[in-house]
Amino acid sequence: MKTNVNPWFYVPTTYFAEGLPYVTVNTIVVILYKKLNVPNEIIAFLTSWLFLPWTVKFLWGPVVDTVSTKRKWIIYTQLVISLVSLLSAFFLSSSYFLFITLSLFMLMAFMSATHDIAVDGFYMLSMDEKKQAFFVGIRAFFYRLAMLFSSSVLLIYVGKLEKNTGNIVGSWQICLGIVAIIMAVLFLYHTVILPFPESDSPKKINWSEFADAFVSYFKIEKIWLAIAFIILYRFGEAMLLKISPLFMLDPIEKGGLGLDTAIYGRVYGIFGLISLILGNILGGIAISRWGLKKCIWPMALMLNIPDLVYVYMAYHNTLPLKFVYVLVSMEQFGYGLGTTAFMFYLIQITGEKYKTAHFAISTSIMAMGLMIPGMFSGKLQVALGYPVFFIIVCIATIPGMILIPFLKYK
Repeated sequence: MKTNVNPWFYVPTTYFAEGLPYVTVNTIVVILYKKLNVPNEIIAFLTSWLFLPWTVKFLWGPVVDTVSTKRKWIIYTQLVISLVSLLSAFFLSSSYFLFITLSLFMLMAFMSATHDIAVDGFYMLSMDEKKQAFFVGIRAFFYRLAMLFSSSVLLIYVGKLEKNTGNIVGSWQICLGIVAIIMAVLFLYHTVILPFPESDSPKKINWSEFADAFVSYFKIEKIWLAIAFIILYRFGEAMLLKISPLFMLDPIEKGGLGLDTAIYGRVYGIFGLISLILGNILGGIAISRWGLKKCIWPMALMLNIPDLVYVYMAYHNTLPLKFVYVLVSMEQFGYGLGTTAFMFYLIQITGEKYKTAHFAISTSIMAMGLMIPGMFSGKLQVALGYPVFFIIVCIATIPGMILIPFLKYK
């Protein structure tokens, strides 16, 4: 059993394995159900529940520390994710596919969130601080690579299958089968290659300290204002998150853009994602140079103002495709800038003693802030139509920005 393995052999693959199931349950599933003619309001409501594991994952983080090792958590969650994806593909042709596959995707979401905890913990246990610092960019790159693969390469391939075979269900079964195969290969690879760090052992959790960390979070100065901001800052974006794929895929006569799966994969999975990553990088550079205090307002505006492109596209839904590429890229670039400022704010509000625990609580509240608006966004869109819905999305961005002058940040 090797205690030291070159991190190049496992950091890229573990973080690719972290990104793939996350995108599967939070993005691909939405498109899958749309292509299987599930109504918009049902898609938005049901798939928003898939954020739940990330909303509450800080509660079972201690379980991952207490039971078994991070190494085992990593490899066995990957195995379960693979099996669940395979089962989802199998039941996709069932008359009760929605109930069965949604239950399976919820299990996948819980495994994915648990895998996140284990991978991040293993990353810190398996190497010293110098190596951790070196590989922080590598891990982020391979996580993004998983997003790029699943939201572009995979979707473009499925779109071509849909066109060539005319079999929508069969095409998506192959998609889920590919996810299952990749996760199975990663499971086998990590079973062999992951090191056995001496510090990776079950730890006795100090539950009183865990409770103290939780209670102390709510004693942070202006914390309730911070919580309101965490929920409201991305409120409009959270509504947009579930509806924008449906808008892109809905036929023109229903108010959508009428894109096929492959084109959607190019619009969002390539141009959109690259723009998002550029926004993240430039946002990080800007904050490091000028500080959050000077950057938060411009970045908040860059997050929210580009949402107007959806209002424009909804009123002009026969736009040439090249304009759709440009408009979505603009919106995603602003999204990247705005979320960078937001994540940096979450880091700043943590207490000195329990930084990790407090950050986990903040990100859980953030996930809840994405889940709740998504649940009712579909019903709102169906009732009002796309143009009015997107106008409401833009209005919903205002309360979060109103809170910015009252926040405590550096």
